[in-house]
Amino acid sequence: MARRTNGSGPGKGAAGVKDVAAAAGVSLGTVSNVLNRPDSVSPKTRAKVEQTMASLGFVRNESARQLRSGKSRILAYLMLDAGNPFFTDVARGVEEAAREAGLSVVLCNSNDDAGREADYLDLLEQQRVQGVLITPVDPASDRLSNLPNRGTPVVVVDRAAEDLSHCSVSVDDVLGGDVAISHLVELGHTRIAYVGGPENIGQVVDRRTGAQQAMARAGLPAEDLIDIPTAALTVAEGRGAGERLAGLPASRRPTAAFCANDLLALGLLQQCVRLGLRVPGDLAIVGYDDIEFAEAAAVPLTSVRQPRQLLGKTAAELLLDEASNPDHEHQRLTFTPELIVRTSTQG
Repeated sequence: MARRTNGSGPGKGAAGVKDVAAAAGVSLGTVSNVLNRPDSVSPKTRAKVEQTMASLGFVRNESARQLRSGKSRILAYLMLDAGNPFFTDVARGVEEAAREAGLSVVLCNSNDDAGREADYLDLLEQQRVQGVLITPVDPASDRLSNLPNRGTPVVVVDRAAEDLSHCSVSVDDVLGGDVAISHLVELGHTRIAYVGGPENIGQVVDRRTGAQQAMARAGLPAEDLIDIPTAALTVAEGRGAGERLAGLPASRRPTAAFCANDLLALGLLQQCVRLGLRVPGDLAIVGYDDIEFAEAAAVPLTSVRQPRQLLGKTAAELLLDEASNPDHEHQRLTFTPELIVRTSTQG
């Protein structure tokens, strides 16, 4: 049985590299190679050292390694809203790519607050993370452009970079809005509500642009797309939008609604049920994102699907390439959305 040496007995702290080397009867260099370059050590010696580490309860001091190398083995994803399942699904994709690379992921939530976002970016830069994936409050922020210049790679997620100062992955939201409205028009709807969110969110604007594009192509007047703005992309705001829609005069009341995300659509659906309105009989509803709850709703929700986990995985792969590849070239990748038709439009 291996034993501790150098005064590292019970109650005297964790075993270190010197303890492992002494107990295994090998050099410090051999232990270092087992930790950092295991293929350079013979299988027999490597097994002996690993067995000694296990018996001593040795835990690698990653902080010390980071101090020597000047870089951590951590990626960070600074998401816009941890309460939105869309972003947690993106985070799963980030984690998948990180695990394949032997790295860890730290998740941060700006809560759509520019000051909070800036504080997190400062902290992550100080921690020397390998890179930052971010769904930014302001995609044009100078802060994002300056980080790579100081050695911290950045990839923007769910936003298209305005230039190629860093990589970005996003979905064609104009096309997504067009697809949603085209589906409703094909079903015979002519008065359609757009339940949007804050105007500072680029996707909200892009999805409305796509909706207007589809209306114009169908020969429908612009005023037949009825704007129902909301203060946030939440279920509660969706319920409030339902109250406002129900209160419109019959001549102006839409027969269908396209919502800027699924949380708004689910809130609208809840309010319709409470008011005794039939979905889709009285109001057809289309959401956006196709989160897991969309299919599980009381009336399964038609939604424009974004490849959420693929967005995260692709963004992380771009970040890892930038961190390790001197020939890395920034890319702006745009994915195509897909309409998933369910009962909320075709009951």
